[in-house]
Amino acid sequence: MEKLPADIREKRKMLHHFLAALAYRTQKAIRNAPKEFYEFDAGSQTRTPHQLICHMTNVLGYARTFFIGGDFSSRKPSDWENDVNAFHAMLEDLGEHLNSENPLQNTTEEKMLQGPFSDAMTHAGQLAMLRRLEGSPIPPENFIKANVDSENLSSHQADPASPDKIWPEAPQEK
Repeated sequence: MEKLPADIREKRKMLHHFLAALAYRTQKAIRNAPKEFYEFDAGSQTRTPHQLICHMTNVLGYARTFFIGGDFSSRKPSDWENDVNAFHAMLEDLGEHLNSENPLQNTTEEKMLQGPFSDAMTHAGQLAMLRRLEGSPIPPENFIKANVDSENLSSHQADPASPDKIWPEAPQEK
């Protein structure tokens, strides 16, 4: 097998870091959420957080098909913890493909970023927004200072390194 050109390997390294940022932001959005959050219905046919986690797995499963071919069967919500674990397993599997010398099929690294990877990051933001709507907002932080580890795509993510100490939207102490 031929080695990938250096510029492609650098792009893949950046994509791997993007997936690590996705893992970090997703865990920030769901960490310590009350159980009722997982099925929170914001109305207007908005996906619940549980549906979003499964959709994120599906979007990344689609991305994986550009490495392995075939189709990805859509995941439907079953058990929250199993579905979160499946999301992180998909991140880790994609990370292994990004670290491999296997070429992408019928797409480019740029299209992976602009398509499924960015789509999944959008949904991580929706999880954070749903936390606020549900009544258990998460504190903002300076993500430049976040301890995002490029090799960590698991659910075990670092705590915020620089959370905002004062934020106007914070829930009021009772």
